[in-house]
Amino acid sequence: MTTRIYIILVLSFLHLSCSKDAMENPIPLEPEQEVEGTYFPPINSTTWETSSITDLGWDTAAEQPLLDFLEEKNTKAFLLLKDGRIVIEAYFNGSDAESNNPWYSAGKTLTAFTVGLAQQEGFLSLEDSSSDYLGIGWSSLDPVEETKIRVRHHMTMTTGLDYTVTNQNCTDPECLNFLNEAGSFWYYHNAAYTLNQAIVAGAIGGDYDSYFNTKLKNAIGMDGAWVQLGYARGYFSTARSMARFGILNLNKGKWEENQILTDATFFNEMTTTSQDLNTAYGYLWWLNGKESFKSPGTELTFPGSLIPNAPNDLIAGLGKNDQKLHIVPSKGLVLVRMGDAAGESLLGPSSFDNELWEKINALIN
Repeated sequence: MTTRIYIILVLSFLHLSCSKDAMENPIPLEPEQEVEGTYFPPINSTTWETSSITDLGWDTAAEQPLLDFLEEKNTKAFLLLKDGRIVIEAYFNGSDAESNNPWYSAGKTLTAFTVGLAQQEGFLSLEDSSSDYLGIGWSSLDPVEETKIRVRHHMTMTTGLDYTVTNQNCTDPECLNFLNEAGSFWYYHNAAYTLNQAIVAGAIGGDYDSYFNTKLKNAIGMDGAWVQLGYARGYFSTARSMARFGILNLNKGKWEENQILTDATFFNEMTTTSQDLNTAYGYLWWLNGKESFKSPGTELTFPGSLIPNAPNDLIAGLGKNDQKLHIVPSKGLVLVRMGDAAGESLLGPSSFDNELWEKINALIN
């Protein structure tokens, strides 16, 4: 069965059915860390509270220019939430609220959160060697070098694996070769990331998807599924499901009274600078407001903030063809954009992000 047919079958189904010791002394998240007044949409329901632009005191005249811009830029789904409530929900270019769209690399944030849950439950530690869960010989490295690669390196894009290979998605041992010492160089290497899911599966001694569904997806009422795309795995869901995950992270891993991610240390490390090689990168999350950043596909470091027009505390899941999950804790905002490329087929930040925030600033300021 070809990948294309498999994806169609999975999306059709979705449309129809729409141990190791725990990390020492993890810091628990306290209830008061929930954003004040946050709304959580009911699980297994289409009910969702809304807030009006007028009641929020935003500029109603800026809404239509924003919507026109989104439609022009090949957007299929857009949501803007304030404290969990929908302010704007719009669908374009043949898409609707039931459409399942790919997250692409924005889905890396789902994996980061799941790794945190596995560590929280004592199945693994970020400081463990990847070989503990992938077995010896998962790469073509010398065994000594292979064991130096830790789970943390996969989470921060610092494995040191050779990214100059023909297929950067390939996870076969012959595609995973030594280039740099682990932890010494940052490069956006998709194969190194993909192995995180195999690490979780090895740690729990079970199926990654089942663990993800039980611990995360079902706990917050998401729909969707992981789909195999060659060597890579992509998540497909409705836009509202991406928004649900945004609300969860806006509230630091808490959903209503359920503290799903109890380890504040992990959450804070995940959403702040994880290494000094690319200060705009956490654990598979992009971070705004830093003095410089590196971007996928290049070794260069660029001066300035990731998205200059956006608030400095914005954290983001960013995927190919401009899939966007933006979270701004200081303003209680969650933004979702799904669709085709807005003009630049980039994996990470693009000029579209900055133009989008120019329109949003006109709305909310």
